[in-house]
Amino acid sequence: MQVSIETTSGLERRMTVRLPAERFETEVASRLQDAARRVKLPGFRPGKVPLKEVKRRFGPGVREEVAGELMQATVFEALAQESLRPAGRPRLEPLDLEVPGDFTYTAVFEVFPEFELADAARIEISRPVAEVTEADIDQMIERLREQRRSFEVRDGRAAETGDEVTLDFEGFIGDEAFQGGQAEDAKIVLGSGRMIPGFEEGLAGLHAGDNSSLEVTFPEDYGNEALRGKQARFEVTVKAVAEPVTPELDDAFFKEFGVEEGGLDAFRSEVRGNMERELRKAIRTRLKNQVMDGLAAIHELMLPESMVGEEIHRMQHEMVQQFGGKGMDPHSLPAELFRDNAERRVKLGLVLSRIVEVEKVEADPERVEAILDDVAAPYGEPEQVKSWYHANAEQMQQIRSAAIEDQVVDLILERATVTDEPGSYDSVLAAAQGRGAAADGAEEADPA
Repeated sequence: MQVSIETTSGLERRMTVRLPAERFETEVASRLQDAARRVKLPGFRPGKVPLKEVKRRFGPGVREEVAGELMQATVFEALAQESLRPAGRPRLEPLDLEVPGDFTYTAVFEVFPEFELADAARIEISRPVAEVTEADIDQMIERLREQRRSFEVRDGRAAETGDEVTLDFEGFIGDEAFQGGQAEDAKIVLGSGRMIPGFEEGLAGLHAGDNSSLEVTFPEDYGNEALRGKQARFEVTVKAVAEPVTPELDDAFFKEFGVEEGGLDAFRSEVRGNMERELRKAIRTRLKNQVMDGLAAIHELMLPESMVGEEIHRMQHEMVQQFGGKGMDPHSLPAELFRDNAERRVKLGLVLSRIVEVEKVEADPERVEAILDDVAAPYGEPEQVKSWYHANAEQMQQIRSAAIEDQVVDLILERATVTDEPGSYDSVLAAAQGRGAAADGAEEADPA
């Protein structure tokens, strides 16, 4: 096997592979002879078709078939011979198959970029420092009670903020009813901000059976362009006014959260455990995002376009699945919409892989089990969840990859410039949740 390499542009390489003609022609001849024994052609007895006729009819197709198989069988051998690692599947193309002589083909591919790891001390990290206080637990318990509140109809009650009002309404612009402005038995919680400004406020003080006219103005940024800035009148009929009822902190309420015994103390302990787990996760997310941002900022490297393209395709499919675009062609979404995030993901994947390689990072078994514990903790039978993961090789590989990524983050945090930032439970969680799409790419970079 003779191999030559040519740099065409950037990371792209063109590899020419030359194999002895005998290797190709022998296989072609063997298949044609086999075809002559089996093929059935009009005017010829089975097994008596002349080899010349078989070559005429089937020769080009057989040569292409053998060429394809021979290229697939030898391309990675040629890459290994030249110590090359392609960043994507090589594009193979045989030279003229009808020209006598050695079998020659080309393989065009991109290689991974060569780059040095930058000094992690250049990365500045702000580390949130917070704890779950008794006041935080009190506030969380009230939130849980609010989430499970119900509404009870109170005859003779005047509607006020927090009440649920059941009503029929119809909207008019001038004297004309407008489309979408009608509803029957609509349920609106006053103060929820669900309706346009002035609507909920106009219901305050009304009783079941009251009729009223509400004069309102649609906001300038209202979703229906035809109604933006328009003055409107809503004729409303109140059918019922229901008062919010917040559940008591009793055994029935505790059982809804899986606390069967121990009363309020056990419930508070359960809430604290969940909040501390969420706080640790939020702090970890914030630190990880900053590490990824820092690694992306201090490294400049060429990116294989094939990898970026694959990542764009993956993100197109993710968006279609996320928004339920059944039957939609993911590739109809503009590629440029995803390019920046795709390039970020590819860059971080390459940088993390280099760190893992240079630092010889392997998944720590204790870290793997700790991640499994966090994954399984919210479920009623965490040990069963962990057993399911342990029995699933693909899922366990994902857990190990997450462990390696966590270990890389810890490694960078040891070397980065880290400043503690005191905060509260709510502020830390709000910052982590607010990060949202801006962190896209950090979680997707696979260092394994």
